[in-house]
Amino acid sequence: MRRQLLLLGALCALAVPLFTAVPAQAIVGGTESTRAYSFMGSFQPSYPAPPREDGHGCGVLLLAPQWVLTASHCAGKNPTNAKVGVPQGWKVRIGSLDSTSGGEVAEVDHYYRLATSNDEGGFWGRDLALMHLAAPVEAEPVRIARSTPAEGSPARLLGWGMTCDDSDDPACYPNRLHEADTVVQPASACGITDRTDELCIGSRDGSVNAANMDSGGPALVREDGEWAVAGVVSGPSGNDAPVWFTDATLHTAWIDGIVDGTDVPADDEIPDVEGAAYLGGCAGSVVRTASSLPEDPALMLTNGHCVQEERPAPGSALVDRPADGEVHIGDPRGYPQATARLERLVYATMTGTDVALYRLDTTYGQLESEGAKVLELASEPVRSGDPLSMLVPYTRLGCSAEAVVPHLREGGYEQDDAIRYASGGGCDVFPGMSGSALLAPDGSTVVGVHNTHNRDGEECTDDNPCEVDGDGNVTFGQGRAYGQQVHMVTDCLTTGSELDLAQPDCTLTGASRP
Repeated sequence: MRRQLLLLGALCALAVPLFTAVPAQAIVGGTESTRAYSFMGSFQPSYPAPPREDGHGCGVLLLAPQWVLTASHCAGKNPTNAKVGVPQGWKVRIGSLDSTSGGEVAEVDHYYRLATSNDEGGFWGRDLALMHLAAPVEAEPVRIARSTPAEGSPARLLGWGMTCDDSDDPACYPNRLHEADTVVQPASACGITDRTDELCIGSRDGSVNAANMDSGGPALVREDGEWAVAGVVSGPSGNDAPVWFTDATLHTAWIDGIVDGTDVPADDEIPDVEGAAYLGGCAGSVVRTASSLPEDPALMLTNGHCVQEERPAPGSALVDRPADGEVHIGDPRGYPQATARLERLVYATMTGTDVALYRLDTTYGQLESEGAKVLELASEPVRSGDPLSMLVPYTRLGCSAEAVVPHLREGGYEQDDAIRYASGGGCDVFPGMSGSALLAPDGSTVVGVHNTHNRDGEECTDDNPCEVDGDGNVTFGQGRAYGQQVHMVTDCLTTGSELDLAQPDCTLTGASRP
């Protein structure tokens, strides 16, 4: 088993620059606890939902009646990777041996992360978060240890983490709390010697250790005959080695300042991502034309290269294919406002443009009744100089069209009138943004869809598009990013969200001509 921390829930599939700190594994080499620890808790968010029936995602520790401590990467499972903010659907179960029953259950109404991957001070050694509970619990809290434990000090690990490797096997997810006794190791045992703000804990051969979904749980030490928290499971570790814990004793000032209200950071400003949808590694958005009716089946727009099946071949299109999968349409903070399923792949191509349309199992009217934002497809092309914004499921980027490129060539495919974004200005793209809607200044009209950028500075290869002008001259540059026109899609849709490639004005690849 490779000992690296497991991301919490379905959002881990999203290939985006959300910081996905790789947490440590579950309690390995331990035994079921025979008595409850009043301060030990299970963090159970409804979104993103952990891949287990009991809903457990991370460990938490009760520090005060309305405060629990966990790892920052556990609280980082908010859609926009905010550092401080208000969650949705997060709860903790405190003081029970069983992750499914007993103890006290409380809603989380705020989170405060000490560090994210964007912090100049770094993330490792600062992988801590505080979560505030909407109502106080009666359980007895635990305190932070007075000082960093010395090498060789005894430590106890607690958690509901995975006990085996198979993430599809329910038996690997224990409902009963596990514990293991081990020792604090020198930093060299974890393979890195320059970390002075972390603890290396576990057996040297990894046989007693923390595991996947033990993240946020404790390394406990004895002080004055009581348990105290020395560290919080952070990770990662190597094969057959101990695990890194953030040394909680070094951050008591930060903890105390928030808990006692003397130094509480302000909430992050959350970008408005209303209407963005996540499609298993790509983004998407629900779109309609000016003539769409509330009873029409809703359509979702993304890239042709994002289809579930094999990509359409150069010069071809996929039309009316089976599709399946759940999609969430986000609210302004990125949490699901509405949920639907893919019903059919209506159309997909990577020639001329890079688009795909899915039909959902719900109507425009039903989505709007649930409060989901439906965007309108543009009927006019993007032109050079047009201001744009890119709607990503976790952020909103301000972009503009620096140029409309006659032809964009990449790995055997060619698109026409591609939109090159102006460099700088905050329009920095990353893998995983494919399919994100490009919006007009009104914020409701989809004028394009992001599809690619030149990653390595190569010429016309996969992931390295090049531009071809009207005279056949080829140019390229590392970092150049592009979107595709979508106005031609409107000319191929008819009543009832039906695709008709025989429409007189339809110019999509595969269109039939009279």
